[in-house]
Amino acid sequence: MSHTQSLSALIWSVADLLRGDYKPHDYGKVILPFTVLRRLDCVLAPTKPAVLAEHAAKEALGINPEPFLTRLTGVPFANTSTLDMKLLMGDQDNIATNLGSYIQGFSPAVRDVFDRFLFAEQIARLQKAGLLYKVTEKFAGFNLSPSVVTNHDMGLAFEELIRKFAEISNETAGEHFTPRDVIKLMVNLLFIEDSDILTPGTAAVRAIYDPTAGTGGMLSVAGEHLLEHNPAASLTMFGQELNDESYAICKADMLIKGQDVRNIVPGNTLSDDGHATRKFDYMLSNPPFGVEWKKVEKEVRREHEQQGHNGRFGPGLPRISDGSLLFLLHLLSKMRPAKDGGSRIGIVLNGSPLFTGGAGSGESEIRRHVLENDLVEAIIALPTDMFFNTGIATYVWVLSNRKPAARRGLVQLIDASALWQKMRKSLGSKRKEMSEEQIALVTRLFGDAVPAQLATLTTVEGKASLEVVRDGEAPPAAPPGGTVKLAPLSRIFRTEAFGYRSITLERPLRDDKGKVVLGQKGKAKGRPMPDAALRDTENVPLAEDVADYVAREVLPHAPDAWIDEEKTKVGYEIPFNRHFYVFEPPRPLAVIDAELKQVTDRILTMIGGLAA
Repeated sequence: MSHTQSLSALIWSVADLLRGDYKPHDYGKVILPFTVLRRLDCVLAPTKPAVLAEHAAKEALGINPEPFLTRLTGVPFANTSTLDMKLLMGDQDNIATNLGSYIQGFSPAVRDVFDRFLFAEQIARLQKAGLLYKVTEKFAGFNLSPSVVTNHDMGLAFEELIRKFAEISNETAGEHFTPRDVIKLMVNLLFIEDSDILTPGTAAVRAIYDPTAGTGGMLSVAGEHLLEHNPAASLTMFGQELNDESYAICKADMLIKGQDVRNIVPGNTLSDDGHATRKFDYMLSNPPFGVEWKKVEKEVRREHEQQGHNGRFGPGLPRISDGSLLFLLHLLSKMRPAKDGGSRIGIVLNGSPLFTGGAGSGESEIRRHVLENDLVEAIIALPTDMFFNTGIATYVWVLSNRKPAARRGLVQLIDASALWQKMRKSLGSKRKEMSEEQIALVTRLFGDAVPAQLATLTTVEGKASLEVVRDGEAPPAAPPGGTVKLAPLSRIFRTEAFGYRSITLERPLRDDKGKVVLGQKGKAKGRPMPDAALRDTENVPLAEDVADYVAREVLPHAPDAWIDEEKTKVGYEIPFNRHFYVFEPPRPLAVIDAELKQVTDRILTMIGGLAA
């Protein structure tokens, strides 16, 4: 058992006290804020006397003491109450009042965490159940000082607790929780091309941002990943979260990890951007899928119409029933200019943003914007049943405005939908997970930007195994008596391969005698009038010449057709599945016939047996 797990088990043991008075899915409401409180209590203990003295001195002079206090504590907060958790233990009768006033002594950003946990209500509830003193005493007994438990270990233990509570209250957990395997894959994809920041000893400082931060999982995993590779690097974490409880947990998690909690803001990212002027090196997001954006429609439309491309939503607006592409646009607006180092983004979306909406629609215009500006590096199809609250197909988009030279003008599609293993125990809708090896495999395919196929080898007994065959490698031989099937796994396209021109074809209007009706006035004078009933549209791939296309596909069938140039629109779509479809030819007729004959013979024999 690791140090971290034993720490979280220790903290978790408080649940024994709560059993009976609290339902298991409410344990977190007590244990999480108390863990934060004890950790902060231990962090501030060494400087407590100096802080109180400084506070009194500055108050006497009428100067705002806060900046002087944080200089003493060495962290972005302080507590000016004369109490601490050890002292609280000395006055059993007034514990509720004293605990409240101790919390009031914290800097506003920290107090806010306890407010959003509705901690005052829990204090009252524990007091009423006769448990407050016992629980406080239990926490006061844990030594969580940084000299014993590092920020890193404390963060891991805290996350372990968050995960446990999320699993207990499973029905709602999924909304604010992205599974670890998905986050790991996204973080790997974000960092793989940045060898400089991953090189041990490079003191790189980077900013990472999640506009839908939930309980902070994405930010945490990104920080961990970076530290594993390069302990000298540091990530400053920024986020925004709408749900109050998730926001409290995220902020508490950041506090515990030593991050500046002022960088995590509450509220709706789309209508009220909490980091309006900032740009970030890395961004990650798992926005809500297929959720309508009616509530923020007024603000979003206003920004779209008044600010255009100076605002976040210049390229276009998706249909009201699915706001996920608004988060993509929001992230694009936060990219550092390429000349200042640029940015990389990982975002999870469902299938709809790939192909919903024809030429000229908001979705198509957004796709057009990212593809024509060469911002899409790759799109990876994940297995289904990967998320706690939905079984649908999901895709990770990786975008960047600092593509390596070898990727410019190209988009890589990876179909990782077959790369999964069954979970030991399902959690909500999540029945599948990606193993470390599978995550590493997808990361390498992306990092090397190579086309590849997936070979499925099936033995006589029907046991299947998978092998990756890169371009230029020979596929494996089938096992004796078994089969080998190849399917595309990674494909690389030029960005314009996803674009098309939607052209409108007109045919002449004819009178009763079949004569072409000509226009009488203005521009149309002397020209054939179009017949609306015969009007047709065709999508012509961007890479193809429209005149050639019409000569080949249209004129042989309709020699009198012409294009109404004014109606031509450019559209973009990414028909992911079409690019990975493998045609399986039907079996030869002779084989099917022979099988049918076998079956009929068997039936006839059986009937014969019955009659005898």
